[in-house]
Amino acid sequence: MAPLRFAANLSWLFSEQGPALSARLEAAARAGFKVAEVAWPYAEPAAQLAAAAQAAGLRLVLLNTPPGATDLGELGLGAVPGRQDAFREGLELAVAYARELGCPQVHLMAGRVPQGAERAAVARDMEAVFVENLRHASDVLARENLVGLVEPINSRLTDPRYFLDTPEQAAAILRRVDRPNLRLQLDMFHWQIMGGNLTANIRAFLPLVGHVQVAQVPDRGEPDSPGELNFPYLFQLLEELGYTGYVGCEYRPRGDTNEGLGWLRAYWESRGGPC
Repeated sequence: MAPLRFAANLSWLFSEQGPALSARLEAAARAGFKVAEVAWPYAEPAAQLAAAAQAAGLRLVLLNTPPGATDLGELGLGAVPGRQDAFREGLELAVAYARELGCPQVHLMAGRVPQGAERAAVARDMEAVFVENLRHASDVLARENLVGLVEPINSRLTDPRYFLDTPEQAAAILRRVDRPNLRLQLDMFHWQIMGGNLTANIRAFLPLVGHVQVAQVPDRGEPDSPGELNFPYLFQLLEELGYTGYVGCEYRPRGDTNEGLGWLRAYWESRGGPC
């Protein structure tokens, strides 16, 4: 069994270093990470980030499409009716950053149910828009040999208006789109909150999964913080099932990031070092 490969999520970890991603990249490398992910790197020039990553000896393996107009409450545009042009413009920006950074994966954010609309009333239209945008994104990404990811985000605790909120919904859309370079992003925090039954769901959906993220439930802390999930078991399950993608550490440290990495150092020690 191959050991898991963990990515530091620089949007959540190493905030002690300040907002600059270059400083967080260096901190992640010092902590032993070989790869990192970031939600939205667009505040810093792509060439500058690429140089910082190279200097730190890290590779970025995931970034998100732009969120849209955050002042208007947007969080992704992929499934939002009337925002197709803005989604496609944001996709081009994400692809440009991925190209410069050598980043192989882009999370294609679905977005929220529009303000004032009922989910059930707009679900069919939003799915149609998402399918159309995903097919377009697949073509754009294929030209750069990139993979697109879709991620269900829980609507019970984190974001009540997020359109894509269960693995079943996401898998059905991926199967409808039917493109080999579009994959499922498995965030155990969101999946546990929406449906639980993680062992069966991981087994069922892993053939579609291109990326995994972890955080404890319900407080979204380190994997070894108090909560519902048994991460040593879940890590072993992923290994036994032959998962070879990355595992993003998308959690909120309870204190200093480095002091909270004991769980990861223990994993690395048990597997012979950082992977």
